[in-house]
Amino acid sequence: MCGLAGIFRSAGGVSRVGLPPVPAGLLRRMTDAIAHRGPDGEGFHSEPGLGFGFRRLAIIDLSGGDQPMFSEDGSVVLLCNGEIYNFRALREELAALGHVFATRCDTETVIHAWESWGTGCLERLRGMYALALWDRQQGRLLLARDRLGEKPLYYATAPDGSFVFGSEITALAPVPGMLDRLDPASVEDFFAYGYVPEPGSIFAGVRKLPAGHFLLIEDGRPMPEPVRYWAPPTATAPAEADAAAALRARLYEVIERQLVADVPLGAFLSGGIDSSSVVALAATRRAAPLDTFTIGFPGAEDERAPASLVAARYRTAHHTALSRPADIIAAAADQAAIFGEPFGDLSSVPTHAVSALARKHVTVALSGDGGDEVFGGYRRYHWHCLGEAVRRHVPSSLRRHVLGPLARAYPKLDFAPRWLRAKTTLTELGLDSALGYYRMVTKARDESRRTLFSAATRAALDGHDPAARIVALMAACDEADPLAQAQLVDLATYLPGDILVKVDRTSMANGLEVRAPFLDHDLVAWGLALPASLKRSGLEGKRVLKEAVRPLLPPEILGRGKQGFSVSLAAALRREEAGLKSRLLGPAMLESGLFAHPALARMIEEHMSGQLDHSQPLWLLLVFEGFLAGRAGAPQAPERMAEAVPA
Repeated sequence: MCGLAGIFRSAGGVSRVGLPPVPAGLLRRMTDAIAHRGPDGEGFHSEPGLGFGFRRLAIIDLSGGDQPMFSEDGSVVLLCNGEIYNFRALREELAALGHVFATRCDTETVIHAWESWGTGCLERLRGMYALALWDRQQGRLLLARDRLGEKPLYYATAPDGSFVFGSEITALAPVPGMLDRLDPASVEDFFAYGYVPEPGSIFAGVRKLPAGHFLLIEDGRPMPEPVRYWAPPTATAPAEADAAAALRARLYEVIERQLVADVPLGAFLSGGIDSSSVVALAATRRAAPLDTFTIGFPGAEDERAPASLVAARYRTAHHTALSRPADIIAAAADQAAIFGEPFGDLSSVPTHAVSALARKHVTVALSGDGGDEVFGGYRRYHWHCLGEAVRRHVPSSLRRHVLGPLARAYPKLDFAPRWLRAKTTLTELGLDSALGYYRMVTKARDESRRTLFSAATRAALDGHDPAARIVALMAACDEADPLAQAQLVDLATYLPGDILVKVDRTSMANGLEVRAPFLDHDLVAWGLALPASLKRSGLEGKRVLKEAVRPLLPPEILGRGKQGFSVSLAAALRREEAGLKSRLLGPAMLESGLFAHPALARMIEEHMSGQLDHSQPLWLLLVFEGFLAGRAGAPQAPERMAEAVPA
């Protein structure tokens, strides 16, 4: 696991020999900005109009995997962040084609795969990766990202016309003029979703390469659009005779492949079905005890007790730590420093803590991420399917003219159980499928979110609608099954935009590599193709997964159901009234010109009085304030553009 950065200048149809060098200091600062991703070493490559920088976290072939990595004749240069799990099989295939290998590293297989198959090599790679490859003979620069989006890659065109890229937004910060302007649409998207969905970023002009896409830049030609090389399959297949046994065998195969490492390896263990399954399967494939790691919370949310049942059963070397709601509030100011842009998932705070705990003992950790998306675990899937059943039997005119007014008349009961929060349910039923699902996943509802923005911000948004993303995804989905619709939406939005961003940034901030066996792309395709009845029945999700691991886990784990991260900040925020007002009504927020001061003050007062629970939007506002305050304090050093890059 590593970090990469680079600068490319097109020759514009003339010889590249005369292009000026990339400034050495600039490239080093870009690489230094992501040093946390690779504490074990650095590497640079320079030639006319091109500079590559790299930070390495050594996992496989500790002595022979330095990057940038070159082909035998030096014409192909590669930077690769991630792991290629099938590199040994690819190595045998490529050796049979005449390729000669100089290392045992998985990265080298990518160079030879490119030489043999071009962009078709991406379809053969099995793993998590973001890569940049320069082929001097062909005059082509390839950027690519793994199918599900486990590894990040940002890119932009700098004011001087250079093409720049990096593993994190912070790698682009040293480029003059690169992060000067915010994107108003992404600001609203953040408050709608709690993250900035790809391909956008919080900064105008900076884009994320979408999951499952590549960008192939040909020297002297106009900048192309990203090309999609993989999409989640949509066809439902008949269930295998014993789907649970088939799944268990597939999981064993995937996890055994992901246990390969030349450094200590462990696993996150929350006590839920996903991480417990990974630990159980991994522990049976190792001779030495597996290190496992859990973060607990005081009260009903504490996961240490169920996690300890799995740890005891498999005699893992178990490590725990405790976090508190106050830690989450305090961490809001630091989110942008970790993520490079506002990021509002509360669970990122304990994820950062468990990554720090794990890094004290291991360099690689397995996680259970992806199990909910692939096997239908989220509770919102039940409500979406239920809503679709109503929509199919109630005419749209009746839903708009009857359910809509009922929703507006029903009181808002934030603190009641969901079955009593009929205002939310009636509102969702009164909408079409896509808008109903959007309303379920949104963090700050449209009607309250838009009042927070200043008149200038609302004008700049010019009709931007965060819901349009989900509307377009569902319109393009030919699935009649509402569960499949929701899964495909999450695989395109929530998984790469929230879950995988959270895991990558918090783990890499601690120099830890995290692998997600459930996101093996063949396993994802197999799971999505299962009939809905094997994934959900009423409120129960992941049915086939539970059956697959039933022989391996304590009954208490199998019976827990979906817990999620349910720590409430409502009371903790009320104890922080003075700090909340000083930050949200302070200079960073007001001088930005983005927000309406009276609306911010009103939201704080409504929450403090207990009238309404605004903890979610207030947390997002605290995160955004930390982002703005960090920008105000960031140095803006001028750059010279005529230095040489170290070899």
